[in-house]
Amino acid sequence: MKQKNSRVREMLTVCFIAVAIPALLILNGIQARRYENLADEVTALEKKQEELIEANKKLVTDISLLSSTERIEKIAENELGMHKAETNDIVRVEMKGKDGR
Repeated sequence: MKQKNSRVREMLTVCFIAVAIPALLILNGIQARRYENLADEVTALEKKQEELIEANKKLVTDISLLSSTERIEKIAENELGMHKAETNDIVRVEMKGKDGR
């Protein structure tokens, strides 16, 4: 009887190993595919990040060009008819608070 139980246990162990090895190989394949998908997604996100950084650099350059003092002065003079104020054009206004200061 002990020999029969030992034989049954041995057969169950062999069957378990025979089923476990392919199952583990399948799980390994699934994990490898998930890893590849995630790696592809990371690569795509890094590329998108580089594109956004380049677009941001261009926008910063555009902002600095559009806000340059020379450009603003040129628009003020040519398009808006403005000129730099002379000393006698400046009027000082003093405001007194409630306490007379």
